[in-house]
Amino acid sequence: MNLLLLEDHQFTSPTTAIANLRQSRHICEILKFSPGQRIQLGKINGLMGSGVIDETGKEVTIKDIDLITQPPKNLPLTLILAMPRPQMLKRILQTVATMGAQKLCFLQTGKVEKSFWQSPAASDTAIREQLLLGLEQGMATQLPIVEKHLRFRPFVEDNLATLAANSNRFIAHPGTQQSCPQVSDEKNTCLVVGPEGGFTEKEVAYFVEREFTPVHLGARILKVETAVPVLLAKLFKF
Repeated sequence: MNLLLLEDHQFTSPTTAIANLRQSRHICEILKFSPGQRIQLGKINGLMGSGVIDETGKEVTIKDIDLITQPPKNLPLTLILAMPRPQMLKRILQTVATMGAQKLCFLQTGKVEKSFWQSPAASDTAIREQLLLGLEQGMATQLPIVEKHLRFRPFVEDNLATLAANSNRFIAHPGTQQSCPQVSDEKNTCLVVGPEGGFTEKEVAYFVEREFTPVHLGARILKVETAVPVLLAKLFKF
């Protein structure tokens, strides 16, 4: 935890707050903070700053909170991602939040097992928890917007045009001619990444028909959890 990230309900006043049980345990057992020490913190979707540890124990209290710093800018990125396997989903969510993606859309594709959507890891609560862990790591406060789309064709035909409006459009697809480019962060980018088994050619064709450019990361085939941060690092300057 590089940043203590607080919910609205954790504030008891504008300058005092109470850490939850997970955060309190981390502060005391991992960070080994003591009363009087200053800790970096932020408010979800708000400003960042610091506060002073007042009391430690089961619930850590923080006083003298001063939120004056803007968080780092989000990437102007909408990531459309075929729903990953549950264990991979957790790691991807943290990575996406750490790197600053603005919006994340999960999509059912031909090679995604429908049981993935029923996994506890795919619940709204679990997704939010992993995103918060990623924000704590990346020292940012802005939660990515998350959407779930369980039907491929209605998503492509009814939602995609709005999501990708006025954006650079790319679909990650091995074996294509163009390598992943670098783009300006002055323009929105919409990136589509498939499942472990890849997209079907018909699915790729749907995106190509809507002006998505297929791009690759080289001759080696990467796992989705590896490909996502590599793609983001290639697209944007870090």
